[in-house]
Amino acid sequence: MAISLPWTLESIDLGRIDVARVRHNEELFFLVCSSSFIESGSDLYTRNLVEHFAGDEEVRAWLSEHWEHEELQHGRALAAYIRHVWPEFDWDAAFASFWQEYSATCTMEQLEPSRGLELAARCVVETGTASMYRAINAITDEPVLKQITNNIKSDEVRHYKHFYHYFRRYREQEGLGRYRVFRALLRRVREIKGEDGDIALRHVFYQCYPEKRDDHAEFRRVADRAEGLLRRHVPVEMTVKMLLKPLDLPPRLQDALEKPLAKLAAKLFLH
Repeated sequence: MAISLPWTLESIDLGRIDVARVRHNEELFFLVCSSSFIESGSDLYTRNLVEHFAGDEEVRAWLSEHWEHEELQHGRALAAYIRHVWPEFDWDAAFASFWQEYSATCTMEQLEPSRGLELAARCVVETGTASMYRAINAITDEPVLKQITNNIKSDEVRHYKHFYHYFRRYREQEGLGRYRVFRALLRRVREIKGEDGDIALRHVFYQCYPEKRDDHAEFRRVADRAEGLLRRHVPVEMTVKMLLKPLDLPPRLQDALEKPLAKLAAKLFLH
């Protein structure tokens, strides 16, 4: 069966890359490369989700026929960009090292026990990725990277809408109250902020600086600079709106919460 994609890697003209605009930017390199690793591992996470939704053919079909293919294409596009701009970086070796560690964290036990709560948690992840790619798009003035990140950001927002649609159905089926949903959202935010969030960056660092593999302070210096650059460009208003939506708050309460939470959004994801 032919897979229909909103855009294709073949539509990206890598020959148009203005290498001089980005090659010197180590922080941007770390952000793009670490993202390429995580996106390239989406097939394992998809298998776990497909198993989690056994019996729900609508969700399973969307995950396996659309979401997985689009996520993997994100990884291929970002990896192709890395290879073009930084050809001396051994992407395959670095990804293999990353995957050995990261795949051990992608288990069924990491999913929420309730399908509805896992869908709420996926809304957190899609919020984070949509915000991140919009931030990278704002950081760079290199036209091909802007094209790629704009494409990916649009995909991630659309993925969020799918997960949110399915979440609403399961929220009714499972009788999920706001408190349980809030706890699921908070758990996933903490996971994004936790050690798992460092795995991709660490394996980029290991490949770039093998002689400093055990120098945690140097890794933190490099990672903090990359994350700081991203944090300064996070679209906080969009991030907060997407995070709060699964709670289905009364409009007046949502409006009251958005401004104070917007001040914390960048730290919430990246500090």
